[in-house]
Amino acid sequence: MITKLSHATLFVRDQDKAYDTYVNKLGFHGKTDMKMDNGFRWLTVAPPQDLDMEIVLAVPSEPMFSADLVPHVNALLAKDAMGGGVWEADDCQKTYEQLKSKGIVFLKEPTKEFYGTEAVFQDGCGNWFSLTSHPKE
Repeated sequence: MITKLSHATLFVRDQDKAYDTYVNKLGFHGKTDMKMDNGFRWLTVAPPQDLDMEIVLAVPSEPMFSADLVPHVNALLAKDAMGGGVWEADDCQKTYEQLKSKGIVFLKEPTKEFYGTEAVFQDGCGNWFSLTSHPKE
């Protein structure tokens, strides 16, 4: 029986830049940084409120993708076109202001939506995310 998702992969252009962004700007915790026998760098970070969930920051390569697909994934990353998901915050407006002051680029300022307040940002590594806070009950 499956009990939980422990790791998810975000593809990035540059692992060092991604680590800097996720740890020093977004406030994630560094978890693992090791080279595997095949040269693959296993680099993971975790959101501050979910340290059991590791995000693998990976540069697209074989065998994750076939050799003919790697350039296509890299092309999407180069256009900041990979969508990574939704990050939750206690206060979207406050988090927006904090992240913007650290150089995170926002495509959408915090806006009230039917599901809460949402902003949209780029990680600078090829991905974009929604940042959402739910209405207080």
